[in-house]
Amino acid sequence: MSDIAVIDYGMGNLRSVEQALHHVAGEQSVIVTSDPVEVMAARCVVFPGQGAMPDCVRELDARGLRQPVLEAAANKPFLGICIGLQMLFEHSEEGDTAGLGVLQGQVRRFSAGMKDRAGYKLKVPHMGWNEVRQSRSHPLWSGIAPDARYYFVHSYYVEPVDPALETAYTEYPARFTSAVGRDNIFAVQFHPEKSQQAGLSLLYNFVNWDGRP
Repeated sequence: MSDIAVIDYGMGNLRSVEQALHHVAGEQSVIVTSDPVEVMAARCVVFPGQGAMPDCVRELDARGLRQPVLEAAANKPFLGICIGLQMLFEHSEEGDTAGLGVLQGQVRRFSAGMKDRAGYKLKVPHMGWNEVRQSRSHPLWSGIAPDARYYFVHSYYVEPVDPALETAYTEYPARFTSAVGRDNIFAVQFHPEKSQQAGLSLLYNFVNWDGRP
């Protein structure tokens, strides 16, 4: 049994996630796996992803990983990253796609023609460094500045039904939820594995987390 399983369903470059976890995991073992048995046996699970939501859901199902993801999200420390956050929700505007329904809410696309406070048009996707403002305490924020900067690459964002799910938000230019937490689940829109020390601190907190909020 491995301590930390990174779910590989064929979407995205997982090497940077694996390397960052090895950096903070100490003596804990890290595997990247598409084997449902290994996912279900791991102590904690990381659910990353890049690409289009319809493709991600299709590939997850093709590899028989839907049920292991649902079981991990129900009973062990679970970290979703980027699409791994969005897939936890009920529905995405991207391709009119049904998500896993672990959390209630929708995935929305950033509006075209958004402008910053100076009147300059903002690009979609939202790409680059931005502040992540913690909206409530959580063990995964331990030792991290309340407005630390993280790296984003996304055109869609989550809109939870329950505002209490939000653990952090970001502005682009309007406020959107950039991290959520419930019980043993923590999930983020940004990429901690690409976010230097703030990202490594979050991953360190995760691999040493017992899953209690």
